[in-house]
Amino acid sequence: MRRLPLTLLAASLLLATGIASAATPTTIPATAVKTAERLRDKAMHDDTGYRIVESLTTEVGPRMAGSDADQRARDWAVAKFKALGYDKVYTEAVTYPLWERRSEHAAIVGPFAQPLVLSALGYSPGTPKGGLTAQVVKFDSLDALKAADPASVKGKIVYIGYRMQRAKDGHDYGMGSAVRTAGPPIAAAKGAAGYLLRSAGTDAHDRIAHTGVTGFRDPAKAIPAAALSNLDADQLERVLAYGKPVTLKLDLDCGVVGEYTGANVIGEITGRKHPDQVVAIGGHLDSWDPGTGAIDDGAGVAIAMAAGKLIRDLPQRPDRTIRVIAFANEEMGLWGGRAYADKHAGEVAKFQLGTESDFGAGPVWRMSASVKPEARKAIAQIAKVLAPIGVTYDAKKPGGGGSDLSQMHGKGMAALSLTQDGTHYFDWHHTANDTLDKIDPKELAQNVAVYAAFSYMAAQADGDFGSAPGAFANDGAGE
Repeated sequence: MRRLPLTLLAASLLLATGIASAATPTTIPATAVKTAERLRDKAMHDDTGYRIVESLTTEVGPRMAGSDADQRARDWAVAKFKALGYDKVYTEAVTYPLWERRSEHAAIVGPFAQPLVLSALGYSPGTPKGGLTAQVVKFDSLDALKAADPASVKGKIVYIGYRMQRAKDGHDYGMGSAVRTAGPPIAAAKGAAGYLLRSAGTDAHDRIAHTGVTGFRDPAKAIPAAALSNLDADQLERVLAYGKPVTLKLDLDCGVVGEYTGANVIGEITGRKHPDQVVAIGGHLDSWDPGTGAIDDGAGVAIAMAAGKLIRDLPQRPDRTIRVIAFANEEMGLWGGRAYADKHAGEVAKFQLGTESDFGAGPVWRMSASVKPEARKAIAQIAKVLAPIGVTYDAKKPGGGGSDLSQMHGKGMAALSLTQDGTHYFDWHHTANDTLDKIDPKELAQNVAVYAAFSYMAAQADGDFGSAPGAFANDGAGE
C-alpha cells in the first residue's frame, strides 16, 4: 500500500477529527442534570423572585423610559444585583428619543355628546392648541384601512375596531399590536388628521385604556394617535351604528422632546471554566406609566435575577457565565435590545443559549428552541427536567429568545422560547391595572425554577448550541 506523506497524513487525520467533532452531539452531564433537578425543586418553594418584583414595584413603581423613575430604576437594579451576590455588575448606555405624556382627553361632540376614556400612544404628537375636532371614519381591520381611498380618510379621525380575543399563547396580540403600530402611519400617509383604535387588550369590564407604542419614526409625519378603552370603543361603535356623521374632539398633550440616554443594567455570575462564554437571560426594566409595571416586565426582571441568584448559591460556580440583562426601553421599540445586539454582535459565537421573560408571570407551559441539530439531545435533556413542573417541549417550533434577546437571536444566538400562560395577560397589559396583585407567587416561582434549571444545564453542557453569525436567519422564529 502506498504510504501518504507525513504532512498529508496529519492533515487527513485532522480533517477526519474535525468532521467527527462537528457531528458530536451536545449533551449535559448526568451530574449537571441532577443539580438542575435540585435547583428546580428548590426554586419551586423559594420566594426570591416575588420579593424582587415586590421591591421593584414598591420602591420604584412605574418606570417610563426617560422619566425621573428611569434613573431610579437603574440605581435599584445595580443595588439589587449586588445585594443578590452577582460578582460583576455594570451598565451599557442606550440612547433613544424621549417621548412624554402630559395629558389626554377625548369626547364625542355629535350627534350624542359625551366624554371618552383613552390613552395617548407612544410617539404620538400632541393635537393643536384647543384640540382636534373632526369626523370619525371607521374600519373593521387594518387591511380595510390599507385598501381605503385616501379621499375617504383625508382630514378625518380614523378608527379601527379590531377586538382581541383571549388565548393561552396570546397569539391575537399579533394583529392587535399591528393595528396599534402600523395603523397610525398608514392613516397619516392617507391624509388622516388623527387615529384611534380599540385598545389592544382582552378585558371586557374595565373602563381603562391600553397604551403602547406606534410605528411613527419621523415626528414630521406623525398624527395624534390614541387607544380607546374597550368599553368606550363599544360606545363609539354604537353611536356610529346610527348612521349619522360622528364628530369627535381629541385633545392630547404629548410628544417627542429630544433624546435621552439610559442604560441596560447587567449582572453576571462568572463562569468557573469558560468565563467568556455566556448564558443570557433577562427582562426589560422599563414599563408604561399608568400601572406599576408588575407583569410587564417587573416579573421578567425578577425571574431572571432570582434564577441567577439560585445558581450563584450552589456550592460550585457554573462552568459558563450566567448573564442577566435588565433591558432599557423595550416598550418604545426594543431600544435596549437593539443596542445590546449591535454592541455584542461580534461576540455572538460566545453566547451559549439565551432567552428573555416578557409575557407576565403565568406558569411556563411550552418550550421551543432554535439550536443546531447536534444540540437537540441537550434540549431534550432540559425538557425532561422541566416536564415535571408542567413544561411541554415543542420540537417543531422555533425559539425566538423573547422580546429584547430576539435581537441577539437575529445576529445568530441560539435561543429558547419559554411561553407562559397568557390567558389573562392582555386584560392588564399596558394599563393602570398592571400591578403586583396580578402575580401569583407560586406561579412566579415556577418561572424561576424553569429559568434556573435551563440556565444551569446550558452552562454545564458538553458542547455548544450552535450560536454563530447568521446561524438562525431563516428559522422563522416569531416569539
